[in-house]
Amino acid sequence: MLLYNDIISGDELFSDAYPITEVPGAFEVDCAMVQVGGDNIDIGANPSAEDGEEALEDGVETVNNVVHSFRLVETQFDKKSYMTYIKGYMKSVAAKLAETNPERVDGFKADASALVKKILGNIKDYEFYTGESMDPDGMVALLNYRADGVTPYFTFFADGVKSQKL
Repeated sequence: MLLYNDIISGDELFSDAYPITEVPGAFEVDCAMVQVGGDNIDIGANPSAEDGEEALEDGVETVNNVVHSFRLVETQFDKKSYMTYIKGYMKSVAAKLAETNPERVDGFKADASALVKKILGNIKDYEFYTGESMDPDGMVALLNYRADGVTPYFTFFADGVKSQKL
């Protein structure tokens, strides 16, 4: 199994346990809404004789499986604040690539610019998530929905992650 970490913050963002599609400059990771919690644990105690059966909330919660598994944290951006963020983020990734993979810098800039243009054109369609550390310099993952309007997927900048084999 491959685990993908943010190259800036080191946060775990996703793994290949989820369907991944490579698009120019990014990974699109399909996710789903799942129910968690609601475990019925019987400790063998009898309900109170006075109150009858003790009714507790079932604790079931519907969550996005990638958000839940990797403890991503929702954040907010408008177009102007996202543009400010993404300029700094692209500089940071380009600097990291210059150290580790200098021949990829130009390709990253071209791919990321095209991707950012697409994102900014549809900024109202996205939800924004940071990694668990909430590092403001790290990657902001973008949640959107497929054309069916039901299937959620995340977009992660491909050059902003490194894979680690588990």
